[in-house]
Amino acid sequence: MFTIGKLAANACVGVETLRFYQRKGLLEVPESAGKVRRYNETHLQRVLFIKSAQAAGFTLKEIKKLLTMDASQHHHQARELALTRLTAIDEQIAQLQSARAALEKLAHDCEHSREQPCPIIASFIGHPQ
Repeated sequence: MFTIGKLAANACVGVETLRFYQRKGLLEVPESAGKVRRYNETHLQRVLFIKSAQAAGFTLKEIKKLLTMDASQHHHQARELALTRLTAIDEQIAQLQSARAALEKLAHDCEHSREQPCPIIASFIGHPQ
């Protein structure tokens, strides 16, 4: 059995993270034993699942759906969530690659335009180059 502080330490998260998960319906609030709530291994496994799913790129909303699924019966739904998340990650990668290319060009232009205003600063404050 764990207090919330020990659960947080064992899961390598903050106490406020656990409370946030509780408010979002991802982690149940155990009954109190006096003034102290006692968490068990099931709570720890759930928090570790949430962390693993987040590391895989799932949103908390998607994780909540995954938590309701039965591992032996919901293969198709879990796969669909994963494919949707892969598409979103690919879009994020494309946006980051575009941002990287733009910054790389600005850095190159800055290096080669010493006699003019810095293109990096000028582009962000709206001054013509």
